[in-house]
Amino acid sequence: MSRPPTFTPPPGTRAHALATARGNFAVLEAPPAAPLKGTALLLPGFTGSKEDFIAMLPPLAAAGYRVIAVDGRGQYESTGPDRQEAYAQKELAHDVLAQTAALGGPVHLLGHSLGGQLARAAVLLDPGPFRSLTLMSSGPARVTEAQCRKVQLLSDALAVMDMGQVWEAMRAMDAPQDAEEADGLTEDDRRAPDEDALRTRWLKHNPAQLLATGRQLTVEPDRVDELAALPLPKHVVSGERDDAWPVPQLDAMAVRLGARRTVIEGAEHSPNTDRPVRTAEALAAFWDAQS
Repeated sequence: MSRPPTFTPPPGTRAHALATARGNFAVLEAPPAAPLKGTALLLPGFTGSKEDFIAMLPPLAAAGYRVIAVDGRGQYESTGPDRQEAYAQKELAHDVLAQTAALGGPVHLLGHSLGGQLARAAVLLDPGPFRSLTLMSSGPARVTEAQCRKVQLLSDALAVMDMGQVWEAMRAMDAPQDAEEADGLTEDDRRAPDEDALRTRWLKHNPAQLLATGRQLTVEPDRVDELAALPLPKHVVSGERDDAWPVPQLDAMAVRLGARRTVIEGAEHSPNTDRPVRTAEALAAFWDAQS
């Protein structure tokens, strides 16, 4: 689970509902603080939310980008139905296309972890609305066997417990948090996120979304060759370590894609929260190169 440094939007960032042809989606939108270079749409990972990108919004806006981080259907502040079939990958990919259309495209698309798989699926459906694709800590196929087991444990728990009970069980199993702090934050923000805010986010996720997308993470096929065939600039970003997809696997995927490859020093599965400023710098440099 990504742990954003805060759930409070930075100054100048607007929290609102993005109206699309497929419904409304909760977003955080940061306007460019410099002449507009482009628009970027950021998709969070499994159990995450738009707030996972919150510390990257100011530096990306300062670099000249309009940045929109979104909760997908059934994630945190975006509502969704209680039917698992509503969260099939193709359905969620069509949501991404609708979000892009509502933003006036074309956009630079970034997906973190599960969000990367959804970004890939959307681009494969229709690459036209996109200027580039960044896969952040999101690998070529399904997650590692260890992660598959964790997803199964969560699915089993959701079958017999409510969301509050599952939260308490997860917190009891959590390892102590790494004391190292994210860079690029003020002293007031250099603290662990509010546990109450993390719990509230968890409770607002739709269990059907967690069950369906968790299952998809464990069965995702390798679609790298399909993606490589698209004439779209690609970027593979990760930390130095990753427990969902081994870093050598991400290296090999980047080669297969002919993609730019960035490894963020000092980061693990969530460079966006571990090292947000360095990650934002790498993203802006890649996007600048597509101008």
